[in-house]
Amino acid sequence: MLNARLRTVWLANVATATAAVAVGAGPLRPQAAHRLEYVGPQRDPVIASDLEVVTVTDRSVILTWTTRARDRAGRLRPTPADTEVRIAPADGIGPARPLFLDTRPTAYHYAQVDGLEPGRAYRFEAYSNGRRAVSARTLVTRRAGSPETTGIFTTLTPPPGRLLRTLALANDLHVGEQTSGLLTPVLPTGLRHDGAEHPDLMLDALLSDLRLPDRGADQLIVAGDLTDTGTLDQSLAVRRRLDAWGELGRDYFVCRGNHDAPQPDDHWGAVFHPRQRLTEHEVGGLRLIGLDTTRLRGSGGTIVAPQLAHLRDRLAADPQRPTLVFGHHPVTSSAAVSNPGGPGFILDRATAAQLHTAYRTAPGVFLHHSGHTHRNRLGRPDSGIDVEFLEVAAAKEYPGGYMLLRVYEGGYMVNFYKTRTEAARRWSTRTRRQYFGLHPDHALGTCADRNHVVLRDFSGLSPA
Repeated sequence: MLNARLRTVWLANVATATAAVAVGAGPLRPQAAHRLEYVGPQRDPVIASDLEVVTVTDRSVILTWTTRARDRAGRLRPTPADTEVRIAPADGIGPARPLFLDTRPTAYHYAQVDGLEPGRAYRFEAYSNGRRAVSARTLVTRRAGSPETTGIFTTLTPPPGRLLRTLALANDLHVGEQTSGLLTPVLPTGLRHDGAEHPDLMLDALLSDLRLPDRGADQLIVAGDLTDTGTLDQSLAVRRRLDAWGELGRDYFVCRGNHDAPQPDDHWGAVFHPRQRLTEHEVGGLRLIGLDTTRLRGSGGTIVAPQLAHLRDRLAADPQRPTLVFGHHPVTSSAAVSNPGGPGFILDRATAAQLHTAYRTAPGVFLHHSGHTHRNRLGRPDSGIDVEFLEVAAAKEYPGGYMLLRVYEGGYMVNFYKTRTEAARRWSTRTRRQYFGLHPDHALGTCADRNHVVLRDFSGLSPA
C-alpha cells in the first residue's frame, strides 16, 4: 500500500513546474572540461530542468540536468546545448566562477567538478545556452535544505587514514527485460528502448564506468535480480558480461533476487549459486557474505532455517571481523513501511528479527546492502545495533547507477554515481517519467542517503 504522504507528493509531481535555486557567489580556481569561455543568454527557447546534485564526495561534485525546447506542436523535446557549472565557496564574495564547461551539445547533461576542498560549503549554478538549470517538481529535490533548494552543497570529510579498497554496490540489472516500469499488465504503461535492450545498455555502461581511474572499483557486489525471469539464456548472458569484467568470487560477487528464482528449473543457480545458500569470501581481511533471500513464489523475501543457522555459525566463528552482508530484500521495519509495496514486499519480520539478533552478537558486521525497491535509502535498524542498512537504486533505469563504498583505515565513505555514457544518460532521463512521472521521488533518495561518511576501525585490513 502506498504511503499517503508519498502518494500525494507523487501525484503532484505529474504536473510540471520549475523554480529557481537560491544562488551565491565567490572566487575559485577554474577547471574546464574543454574550452573555457562565458556563455551568455541565447535566443533559443531552451528549458534547463531536472537539476540534481547527485554525488558529493570529499573533493568533487556531480550535477545532472536535461535541456528541452518546444517543437512546432508545442511539445517539449530533448534539445542539445552546452554544459556549464559555476561554483564558489559559500563564505566567499563576488560572482561564482565557471569551473566546468563542455561545449559539446547534449540534452542529457553530466558535469563532474573535481579539485574541491573536503568539508567545505560551496555555492553552485548550472547553465545550458545561458539558461539557469532548475530542479524538477519532486519532493527529494524541493525539500527544505536540499542542495537544489539552497544552491549550496558541502563536501564530505573523509575518514582518517589511508584509502584501502573501493567496492561498487549494485543491483537490479534485470537482463532480459523488454519493458521497464511495469507494475500490472495494464497500468502504468511501460517504456521500451528504441534500438537496444536497455538492461544490456545500462550494465555495459556500469561496468565500463567502474574501470575508469576516477572510480577505480576493486570489487563489484551485485545484490540480486541479475535477470528478468531467471532463464538459462538470461543467466548465461549476464554471466558473460560480468566475466568479461572480472572473476566470480574474486572480482565480483552476486546473490539471487526474486526475478532470479527457479521457473521451475533453477537455471540461475546452475550458472551462479544454488538456492538458499549463503556465500562467503574475503578480500584483504574484509569478509563478504551473500544471502539468498528469495521465495519460490512471490516478491517478498525470507531466509530458510539452514541458511540462517549457517550465517550464525560463520559470524560466531569470527565476530569481530569487518563484515559486509548483502541480500536482495531490505530488512528493516522502516523499509517495510516506506516502500510502496508495503511490509509484504521485503524480508519477512521473523527473519529480519533473527538477522538483527545475529548482528548484535557480531560487532564486525558494519553494513547490509540490499536492492529490490529500486531506490537509494539509508535505513534505520530495528534495534540498537551499529549496522548500516543501505538500499541501492536499480542499475537498469533511473537514476541508473551504483554506490561506491570507499573503505579507509578509519571508516568508509558512500557515494552514489549515475552511469555516464550518452546512451545511459538518455535512457535514465526517459525512465524518470515511469509510474505516471512519480519515479524520482521514490528512487533518487536524499543527498545524505546517497552521500555520507561512517567512522569505524578498519586499520587491520590490507589495502587492495
